[in-house]
Amino acid sequence: MLRQVLGVVGISSVLLAAPLSAAGAADMPYKAPSYAPPPAPVAYSWTGCYIDAGAGYGFWNQDHHTTSALPAGFVSSVTTTDGGRGWLGRFGGGCDYQTPLFNNRVVIGVFGDYDVMNLMGSNSPSEEDIIGVINSPITADQREDGAWYVGGRIGYLVNSAFLAFMDGGYTQTHFTQSAEFQTLTSAGIGFTYPAFHDSGWFIGGGGEYALDWFPIRGFFLKGEYRYAGYNNVNLTETSTPGGVPSGNVETTKPYVQTVTASLVWRFNWTGQ
Repeated sequence: MLRQVLGVVGISSVLLAAPLSAAGAADMPYKAPSYAPPPAPVAYSWTGCYIDAGAGYGFWNQDHHTTSALPAGFVSSVTTTDGGRGWLGRFGGGCDYQTPLFNNRVVIGVFGDYDVMNLMGSNSPSEEDIIGVINSPITADQREDGAWYVGGRIGYLVNSAFLAFMDGGYTQTHFTQSAEFQTLTSAGIGFTYPAFHDSGWFIGGGGEYALDWFPIRGFFLKGEYRYAGYNNVNLTETSTPGGVPSGNVETTKPYVQTVTASLVWRFNWTGQ
């Protein structure tokens, strides 16, 4: 009998303690599980050096006039404009520095480029306007075959992967010329103007984009427009063969425009 009474008391104690334990647990504060946030992505750094290579298209024009020594003195022709166009390849390199200005968005740098060019055109000096001896216009084939540039650039990071920039600096170019011939008949006249170098300045601008999807890190794509203005050059006409001066001097001033696309490799680049 006593055993049965003790059993009933034990069961009652358990039933009474269960709700009391649940109520006590409900009164305890809830603590959310803790976790570490994912690491922030590493920002692009544009500080460093690079090499690049690309291709493009170019246009050149020249304003020129001819001065001739006549018995009455030196006489100049009217100023006319000739030009040419064609393809080019560009190779170069440089170094950039991403400054802390405007929340690390301003990039400055220095660079050098060389263009291998095949910009074909013509040179048509207006000698017939002066001496009245050549009854038809005369022409020479003229080609810009190379140019080099040294300069600096400044850019603004539109976002971490795209740089809009402007550049400028010093440039030198080279033109070759054929012997002169009559424009209408293509018959040679026995005279020529020489090939020449010319120096001047350039200004340009474009954009550069990080190819972060490319399997090899550090590649960028750059597009650029560039305008180059060169100095006046005096060219003395000579006979062929013999090289005897004819008394005619052509003064020419070239200016060149190019549009190029280049693949850039930054060999100490860091990215996302």
